[in-house]
Amino acid sequence: MSTRPPKVHTQLGRAAVRTFAANERMNQMLIEHLDPAAWRAQPPGKARSIAAIFTHMHNVRCKWVRLTAPHLKVPAQLKRARCTPQQARAGLAESATRCAEMLAEALGGGGGRVEKFLRDGWARPWPAGLEMLCYMLSHEAHHRGQVCMLAHQMGFPLPIKVASGMWNWEKLWKECGAAGGPGCDS
Repeated sequence: MSTRPPKVHTQLGRAAVRTFAANERMNQMLIEHLDPAAWRAQPPGKARSIAAIFTHMHNVRCKWVRLTAPHLKVPAQLKRARCTPQQARAGLAESATRCAEMLAEALGGGGGRVEKFLRDGWARPWPAGLEMLCYMLSHEAHHRGQVCMLAHQMGFPLPIKVASGMWNWEKLWKECGAAGGPGCDS
């Protein structure tokens, strides 16, 4: 589900797009290797299901794009009650592409139209910068951690190859089409 990254004009913009692509590859890896029975399994207490977590991640990305870069095509939201793993993978791939375009405009120079990051309708806008990227990555890492923990707690632990693979950034960058990691000009 790899897509071509947007053209970016600065090293910071390229790094932001490359980093968000690696972040998305982690999401795709989790869904690819998750036991299908874990997708809809109901965790104890009032926790969201894994399906609900991934649909939430996609839907929040859609909100970021809608509020921050309304000139970009906003992907359709996913319905957590009916979303399949395949639909989640496709939706996340599309929303990742829009987020990469938004980051490229925000951090890539070249007179992009993204000047402020609006993470929610109630929140104050932030200048489009590294804080925007960090917020986006933190949100997703938080939810990936929830997925890994829930899968384990419900008896569907992820293969070690996947759990450790999320930390192999060089491989993730390569899988996303980058020639290498930090400092490369791909």
